[in-house]
Amino acid sequence: MLSTMDVSPPPLSTLPSETLAALLAPITVPSDSPSARFTNWGLSFTCSPQVVYEPRTEDECALVVEHGRRTGQRVRAAGVGHSPSDVACTSGFMLRTTRLDRVLEMDVEKGIVVAQGGTTLNALHAALASHGLAMANVGSISEQTIAGLITTASHGTGIHHKALSTYARALLLLLPDGSRVHCDPATHPDLYWASLCGLGSTGIVLRVHLAVVPAFRLKELQRSLPFDHVVTNIDSIVHSAEHVRLWWFPQAGTVRVSSSDRTTDPKKPAASFLWHNLLGYHLIQFLFLIGRYLPILNAWICRFSAWLDSAPTVAVDDSWRIFNVDCKYPQYTTEWAIPYTATRACLQDIRIWLEAEQANPNGLRPHFPIEIRFSDADDIWLSPSHDQRTTWIGLIQYKPYGLPVPYRALFAHFESIVTQHGGRPHWAKAHPLRPRDLRRLYPSDLDVPHAQPGKTPRRGFTDFVDVLTRVDPEGLLRNPYIDRHLFGIEDDASGERVFKARP
Repeated sequence: MLSTMDVSPPPLSTLPSETLAALLAPITVPSDSPSARFTNWGLSFTCSPQVVYEPRTEDECALVVEHGRRTGQRVRAAGVGHSPSDVACTSGFMLRTTRLDRVLEMDVEKGIVVAQGGTTLNALHAALASHGLAMANVGSISEQTIAGLITTASHGTGIHHKALSTYARALLLLLPDGSRVHCDPATHPDLYWASLCGLGSTGIVLRVHLAVVPAFRLKELQRSLPFDHVVTNIDSIVHSAEHVRLWWFPQAGTVRVSSSDRTTDPKKPAASFLWHNLLGYHLIQFLFLIGRYLPILNAWICRFSAWLDSAPTVAVDDSWRIFNVDCKYPQYTTEWAIPYTATRACLQDIRIWLEAEQANPNGLRPHFPIEIRFSDADDIWLSPSHDQRTTWIGLIQYKPYGLPVPYRALFAHFESIVTQHGGRPHWAKAHPLRPRDLRRLYPSDLDVPHAQPGKTPRRGFTDFVDVLTRVDPEGLLRNPYIDRHLFGIEDDASGERVFKARP
């Protein structure tokens, strides 16, 4: 129980207001600075916080929280802004963690690294490599912070690999009352499990104790196969390598299959100037720009891109370099996790829908590819992979040269399909679900009047909200995203589009 925490708040409550203001001044971003406004990487959400702070130490983080408590302003932690939603946006105080970027400890023998929450994965990769270590799995990008990775239960791919949050063996959190609490599976376990997908609302992540492994290389084989072949043989393909991911080009009827396994082969990067720069980046972006005005061309662009990338390839490189991919341009994106057992049926339903759109002269003309990844079941209360092996399916609509493109009707239809197959949204990405929906997707024994005695308690959405209410009763660390999705608040200040870059 949080009430038994053996940590007392620091004596900041007695600090004179003038002294507090003087201590905050060096970490306050000037209001006329471009950094005083926050825009996410995808250029899809933006906000103007009342004040932006960039603390350099954990003590300075506590000062920001104390200032929020005194003034009644909410405090929202934000990293580099890679989440394609308003999960980090606020009109109150924003605490940017980008200067809390130090790797504090490295225990090679135990395979544990301790890093501050604002450390980016790119910086962590470099630090680990210098000690012959690496993360066991990584997602598609490494620009995000470790705190952002943990608090959204982000994932990589590999049917026997769990969400990346499961590698966090312990956390040091700064709570709304100013206390700093170490939590792990044995110490304050409820806070620990809630914070592994805490959405920045259970406490500000100051430090993460992360399990790592000896550094390794991956050998990636890529090949293009017909969609029907992939769907028919999906189980054998998914289990054919340690890490498998798919890029589906619907209008071309093909799937690019990436299969990666550990290897001791010498490095052989696959990048080429022709594909990754001239054609794969600049030409395709220009074609997307034309498709913005002539959507009928998007199907041809898809087929052209699938053809450009159709030859089999082999690459060998450091693990994280193989895991990462180029996200290319700012984008709108939605990603959902469905039970792995529903993969074949769900993909078939998506194909039927997209073919109907293509056959309709006025139908939707989506971008490509559709990314498909896989993960093992985990125990994290709000993880989309909680208690089930998972297939992740993501749609994107690129914004060529930062320009907006239609996406809302496309995403709404896609979401209607995946929800029919038990889909759960990726927490870092925009979605329409509310507490009633989430309580059904993340059931808890607290929702059952007479839970069966003697069995392991089932923990879910209701447990999470219960911890959140106890640790932050005044809602100091909340924002419209939390109000909307976790507490069902529907008002002008909490709307889905309140922070949209384009209303």
